[in-house]
Amino acid sequence: MRLPYDAAASAGRQFIALAREFAAAILLTVEEGWAVAVRASSVNAGAREIEITERLRDGMREALRSGKFEWAQSINMIVLPGTESRSRPEQVAPDGRTDIPILFLEIFLRFDEHNPHAIIECKRVAGNDSNLCREYVVEGIDRFRKGKYAGNHSTGFMIGYVIASDVTTATTGINGYLTRKSRDDENLESSSILNEPWTRQSRHPRTRASTIELHHAFLTFGKQPPDRCI
Repeated sequence: MRLPYDAAASAGRQFIALAREFAAAILLTVEEGWAVAVRASSVNAGAREIEITERLRDGMREALRSGKFEWAQSINMIVLPGTESRSRPEQVAPDGRTDIPILFLEIFLRFDEHNPHAIIECKRVAGNDSNLCREYVVEGIDRFRKGKYAGNHSTGFMIGYVIASDVTTATTGINGYLTRKSRDDENLESSSILNEPWTRQSRHPRTRASTIELHHAFLTFGKQPPDRCI
């Protein structure tokens, strides 16, 4: 795990830069968790986002307990419940609510860092729905870009529940919104850590000297993904 001591971070918080294998482990846990979640009749394109996310969280936990992942003993991942969050340590009242926070035992033991070590934000999306594409950016991507979520992280995660059309159409719709806002450099591209049809990657500026990398998982309600391990 790469955890630089000299990187800039929010005051009072340990800066967390996840190694590629940890980011890949999160995405693979999402994938396997989704294969579990979609078995429930309540997980469908018409369900509420919060209900889908709760089922996905349960599925991710089941996936980690299953013994399927060879890396689970060395990458001790804990899938936390959604919780209220503060974007700055000095803030008294919570100003956000994280969908799926992730804790890594190694980071906790080394740095006594009780706050989430990775954050997954979940949104419903459809490429032919401009409002959902806008919300994916404004209520999702921009929460990371502005530091409301993961202000002391180099990496963030998003899940898009594709309720209509397909992954390609959904990402095209999101990129179209970014382009219309003159944010072409932030367009979603192929993932460099898990080259699968359902994954994307993007980078977003925070300050003159800082960016955040987002890893996107687009989940559909059709055929379950194949078995896989790293």
